[in-house]
Amino acid sequence: MPRLEGKIALITGAARGIGQAIAELFSAEGAQLILSDINDELGQEVADKIGANAKYIHLDVSQESDWQRASMLIEKEYGRLDVVVNNAGITGFLETQGPHDPENLDLDSWHKVHEINLDGVALGCKYGIQLMKNSNHASIVNISSRSGLVGIPAATAYASSKAAVRNHTKSVALYCAEKSYAIRCNSIHPGAIFTPIWDTMLGEGEQREATIKAISAGVPLGVMGDPEDVAYAALYLASNESKYVTGIELNIDGGILAGSTAAPSSK
Repeated sequence: MPRLEGKIALITGAARGIGQAIAELFSAEGAQLILSDINDELGQEVADKIGANAKYIHLDVSQESDWQRASMLIEKEYGRLDVVVNNAGITGFLETQGPHDPENLDLDSWHKVHEINLDGVALGCKYGIQLMKNSNHASIVNISSRSGLVGIPAATAYASSKAAVRNHTKSVALYCAEKSYAIRCNSIHPGAIFTPIWDTMLGEGEQREATIKAISAGVPLGVMGDPEDVAYAALYLASNESKYVTGIELNIDGGILAGSTAAPSSK
């Protein structure tokens, strides 16, 4: 039997990268999907590619009004949620003017990163919990980062926001347990996963290849990971196989946090 048979899942930031990989894997495992993003063209393409069991909706995770509209739609059409994957996020390098180092940080840029990476997760948990109360086995999966566990001098807003996601995950897990809700909450911490979010850090042409080689050299397993590596972790946490797992942080980083110091840079 497919591992998510009969489950209704909302995935944010599903138009590309890790979100897209999670959507495709969840579909293959039997989930009914609500995919969301702000890139409507790409998001709809992913939903169309997956087929009849995927619906796309526009959702800016930093806007509570968008969450309210999405929540009403899901309640009306599905009656509940079983899985929420809070994946949408930005580094801030492309989306804000910066800089992002601790001495010179631009406050508006700092706020923008936190609005999406942290506020978006908090709102996803808030509305997810409300929709999950009718589920017998529900799971919130928050995509943090290995940058939420270590300092990143060139990306302080990103690191700060992802660290906060880690801690908020634990608060949500304990809150749901205290309320006797059948809702678990866990975080995933990818590191050096080859997705479009790295483009500004990798460069182009020979520089790109050299940068990938240098990053890979700093990973104990010797290579950058694939989005599917994170998707399989999300699948485990979303499924009933992890029914006794809540409040954890699952590192998908090729061993970086075991002791290596491979760090992304804005240069």
